[in-house]
Formats: sequence, structure tokens, C-alpha cells
Amino acid sequence: MRSLKIACAMVCLVVLASNVWSMSRWSEARGVYDDVCYLRQAHLFQRFGLAGFDTDISRDDDRYLVGKLKEIGFPTGDDASNAPCHTPMPSSGKLVIQYPPGTGAVLALFPEGHQVIPLYVLATTVVFALAVLAIASAALASEVVLAGLFGCLAIYLMINPAKASYSMAPTMVTCALVGYLTARWLIGRRQDPLLLLALGLLLGLSVNFRLPNLFLSAGYVLFLLAVLLSTRTMRAALDGLLFGTAFLAGMAPTLISNAINAGSPLATTYGGPDVTPPDFSIAIVWQYVADMQFVLLVLAIVSAGFLLGARGFTGTRPVALLTAVNLLVNLAFFLSHPVFTPYYTVPIAMLSLWCLLFAYLLRPAGTPDGAPVPRAT
Repeated sequence: MRSLKIACAMVCLVVLASNVWSMSRWSEARGVYDDVCYLRQAHLFQRFGLAGFDTDISRDDDRYLVGKLKEIGFPTGDDASNAPCHTPMPSSGKLVIQYPPGTGAVLALFPEGHQVIPLYVLATTVVFALAVLAIASAALASEVVLAGLFGCLAIYLMINPAKASYSMAPTMVTCALVGYLTARWLIGRRQDPLLLLALGLLLGLSVNFRLPNLFLSAGYVLFLLAVLLSTRTMRAALDGLLFGTAFLAGMAPTLISNAINAGSPLATTYGGPDVTPPDFSIAIVWQYVADMQFVLLVLAIVSAGFLLGARGFTGTRPVALLTAVNLLVNLAFFLSHPVFTPYYTVPIAMLSLWCLLFAYLLRPAGTPDGAPVPRAT
């Protein structure tokens, strides 16, 4: 068994090395407008510190944004007032970056001009570490192989489709960490407030990378609410309060950014199709069905259904139930959103798969046929 675990970990390491080799040849001027805006947010933090939360176009007095747009051939001339992924704020007259500040803050940790490659290498290494943890947690040969195969998939996805948006790198790391902590919390550790605190904080932090990550917390909120309504205990109320407080603390940077740039913590810096009301469209649904995301979603749905219905896996059902609800809410949002991208549903799919994988690996002793199995702790 030990040799099998080492072999699977080594295969994951080979995929990691392949990713790092590919990433080492990436360019920060690949012609994607979103990239420029994330890098501009990072530049503002590096130049102004916490004052970098203010992303008004007037702060481009050093012509950083103009220079970045010229690098990718955007017809801006010497005027950045028509910069892409910036939204006019009618109440203040500002033109501000539409994205939350988290991705720019993470990029700001690295030297200007060499930010994207180290971000992705670091993020992929963390995903690799979680994959190795899954392999180490397996108690059966079949579980070791399952964890190894999923680890290779998760590491590969850090290039495709995670490369499509810089916000995906920290989001994928968060999904892996939350998946592990969710399984630890709901399988034998429900009384541990630190796990719930960590979950709320991480899910809140994820909102700072991509605003739609807000919906990643939906299953957790509904699960805690259901427990409160069914038990009506002080413990359940305190759990909900603890999670909610940690979640708000985690997403505080986005609330601060909204207050500075949009005039209110609850106002949005987004515009255009991103703020249109939900409207289901067969065309949008079909785009998801025809994309690789659909495979990940099917895997997540089938896995959740298996753990919900399989005999002998009652210990994993809370995780499967929370995951199923989370999938339902997130799919309802994205399938009714008027914009499609190759990565929109990848976070909820990967969060679901990480949750279900660790729930399966960390489940209480016993198999469907009743034979005892020593479980990892």
C-alpha cells in the first residue's frame, strides 16, 4: 500500500512539473483585458498600500494602465478613460475596476512584471499538496488510485481552464482547502468551532477573488439554517453566528472596495450583462453542455448521488447533502446568467468534488458489506 501511495504521489508530481514547465513560458501580455485590470489592481496596492483600494482611473497618473493596454494592442492612445473592465459610477463620477480586490492583492505579493507565473506555480503546488493529502488518507488500494487520478485532474486544471482568468488560481486553492475542511467538519468533528470558523473565513475570502464565489457558500448557509430550524438549540444558533461572522470578515475587503469605489458596501462595481436579472436561456445551457465544465459537473452530481444513496455510507451523507444543495443553487445562478465562459462553473464543480472525495476517504470505519476498514484520521 505504501508503495502504491508513493507511486500515485509521484505521478501527481510529474503533472505538477509539467504544469510548472508550461507556466514558465507564459506571458503577462497575452491580450486579455481582464489580465490588465487585475495587474492594475496589484500595481495600485504596490504603489499606494491600502489606499490601492481606490481604483479610480484618475490614479493612473503614472500611465501604468495606458502602457499595459498598449502592450496588448488596445486602441487607447494616451487616454485610459475608455479602458476595458472599468465601470462608470454615476453617483461619484468615478471610472473604477469592476472586479473585487482579492486577485490583485494576491498578485501584489510578487514583483511587478513577474507576478502571474509565481502565483500559478504557488497555487498549483498547494493543490498538489492537497492531492498528496488525499492519497495519504486512503485506506484501500482502490481509494489510493481514485485519489491519485483526481489529484492529477485537479493539478492539470490549474492550466486549463484556470489560466483563462487570474482569479481562478486562488479560487481553485480555496475550493481544495474548503473541500478538505468540510469533510473534516461534517465527519465526526461537528463540535469543533475552529473548523467552522476556518470554513466561513475561506469562503468569505473567495468572494474577494471572484464575486460569483459568493454562491459557493450557499449550501453551507442553507445547511446551517436547516440544522437550526430542526434542532432549535443554542449550539446550532452559535454555529450559524460563528460561520456568518467569519464569512463577513473574510469578504470585508470586497465590502471596503465597494464602499470606496461604488459608494456603498452593498453597491456593485459591475455593469452591463453582469447585473441583468436572471433569465434561463437554452443557448446558455447548451454552451455549458458542450464544454468541459459539463463533465466536471456530471462527475460531481453522480458522486453526490452515490454518497447520498449508497448503503453503508451514512457517515458521508451530510457532506453529500450539503454538496447537492450547493450544486443546485450555483447551477441555478450560472445557467440563468446571460454570459458564458469556459470556467464559470469550474469552482463549484471542484469544490463539490473535493468535498465528496475527502468525505469518501475520511468516512467512518466500515464498507457497504460491513467489513471493517481502518480509516485515516
